Amino acid sequence: MQIMIKDIVITEHPVSVCVPQNYPVTLSCRAIGKGTLQYQWFQAENEEVPGAAHPDLVTTAKKTQVYICRVNDQHSNCVFSDWVKVKVRDVLRPGIPAPWLGEPHIVAHPTSLSVRPGETAALQCTAFGIPAPHYQWYKNGNLMQGETGETLLIRNANKNQEGTYLCSVSNVHEEKWTEPADVNLVLPDKPTAKKFYATDKVALLIGNLNYSNHPNLIAPMIDVHELANLLQQLGFRVVSLLDLTKQEMCAVIDEFLQLLDRGVYALFYYAGHGYECPGRNYLVPIDAPQPYRRENCISVQRIMRSMQEKRTALNVVLLDTCRKWYNQGCVPSEIRSLAPLGNTVYGYATCEDAEAYEVQDGERSSGIFTKYLNKHILSPEKVTCVLERVLEDLGRDPLITGKQVMEIKHTLKDPRALTDRICTTGHTMELQLRNLYWKHTNELPERRVLVFPCGAEVELSFSALFSNVMIAFASLKRAGRGAADCSLSLRSEPAMEDVFSNMEDRSGGMDSLLLSGADNPDSSLRLCGLQNLQKSLVIRLDLHYTDSDSKLRRVETREEDIGKPLVARSELHRRGQGRGPAARECRAAGASFPSAEHAQAPRQPLRRPGWPSTRKAENARDPVSKRHTAQGNEPEENDENEPLDCAA
Repeated sequence: MQIMIKDIVITEHPVSVCVPQNYPVTLSCRAIGKGTLQYQWFQAENEEVPGAAHPDLVTTAKKTQVYICRVNDQHSNCVFSDWVKVKVRDVLRPGIPAPWLGEPHIVAHPTSLSVRPGETAALQCTAFGIPAPHYQWYKNGNLMQGETGETLLIRNANKNQEGTYLCSVSNVHEEKWTEPADVNLVLPDKPTAKKFYATDKVALLIGNLNYSNHPNLIAPMIDVHELANLLQQLGFRVVSLLDLTKQEMCAVIDEFLQLLDRGVYALFYYAGHGYECPGRNYLVPIDAPQPYRRENCISVQRIMRSMQEKRTALNVVLLDTCRKWYNQGCVPSEIRSLAPLGNTVYGYATCEDAEAYEVQDGERSSGIFTKYLNKHILSPEKVTCVLERVLEDLGRDPLITGKQVMEIKHTLKDPRALTDRICTTGHTMELQLRNLYWKHTNELPERRVLVFPCGAEVELSFSALFSNVMIAFASLKRAGRGAADCSLSLRSEPAMEDVFSNMEDRSGGMDSLLLSGADNPDSSLRLCGLQNLQKSLVIRLDLHYTDSDSKLRRVETREEDIGKPLVARSELHRRGQGRGPAARECRAAGASFPSAEHAQAPRQPLRRPGWPSTRKAENARDPVSKRHTAQGNEPEENDENEPLDCAA
């Protein structure tokens, strides 16, 4: 019996699929009809698929697309298949087993979540399959009628919608189940606190103590060192520097600003001489002449404005310096803040027109503000609350009662703390660049072992005391067979002045600090002012020993080139001579730097132990000097209306 076929009949329709990106897919269509049949595949908007004139459409899934197949005969009859969708999911690690026959493969399970009453939340399930899998959601083991999509919406959340949810994923091959997800309702009386993160934390600490033309200080060295260690515990990248000139301060502040970006927590700390001209605070570099002028100093407000321009998440400026008023008749500052960002905190060691003291406290010298700052800085409270604790402790200290009261100013709108975690998500490129710069300017020379002709082996190691102060240690590991009574001595080329050598007879814990970094070395050498290093540093190690045969005393020398360590690699001296942005800004402000002859002026001797000193801009111990302002520290009158595009 012969069947007469008058019309075209599709016997196999294509089926929808869900596959990873770039997965090869075959869609099939089969039909019967009178005569020879022709096939043509189309995609969305009735656009023909080039070359797709066969029952099977073979394609590589690039993006989600819909397809349909037309079948026609030689008698102008045609019929269309069902529309089908090739759904593409861009999943990083689909993990499809090989070989894969098209059975459901779940690549995204629903995750547990907490919702507030009345909110809308979603549970998501994603699975690959050929054919595309069917979804069915369950709550507490019960089928949810009509919930057959990849996404389950929980609308107007309430207590009845709490429970455990899971999804069944199936096609013609098999059925699979997702992992369970719990939905919990968060009541209004149990709100979840918002967490704040930093994309990075960067701190610049400057301590000026050995002045060329003004009374020297003691406390900044210990204060900067201890604060640097505490900030490192909080995850800060810390640059700590001592005894900087105006040029060097401009250059290092410019370097500091390059490390700032959106989301960064930035902290700037200064200890040393300073003063206030109503509305503005100035920091005094070690080479400021006597009397110094505004252009010989650094404006704190310009530093803060530059920090704000980086759109950082938190800016903290801490000043352990005096705020005595000078030039009260000058024009008020024209420096204006940016749009209110709510991210700035100022911590002043003292209030306006007052002094900040460094005191002898037991066996150590310390700025009294930094003493209490270091006590509380590791607290996980909002940074303004930490400073309030400092203010309270400082106010109870009998040494400065009626003399020094701390002041706090801030525009901090969020409860950000210095202990907030660092989260680099979305900022990895900036972090990589910052890491490269950081490694470049904070790298110590590697530890090494030197072998002398007599057979002695000496280990040479290094420790960073500050970013511009390094200690080299030499330890005898093995004496040669013919060498006895060995001793070691270290020198450097060029010779680096040890500015702390005249402090070692003082109390205050300086001895242990300046000699820290190695276990019982046979010799050590402090290398200060590394920012001045203009060529590679060579360490010369002399080995003195008695020859066992001749009984004569001999000396052998080894030289080791250690390159430019720590901040020396930044070449701040070159930036100070006009290569960097900070130098251009200094010139824009009309800065007049001291001559080379002036820079070599001898520093003032340190005060005698235990004498309470202040970081004020004139010597309070000499009442006569107050009457001779031409020879004192008070700045001369000057114009405050300087260009606004200068950072220093």
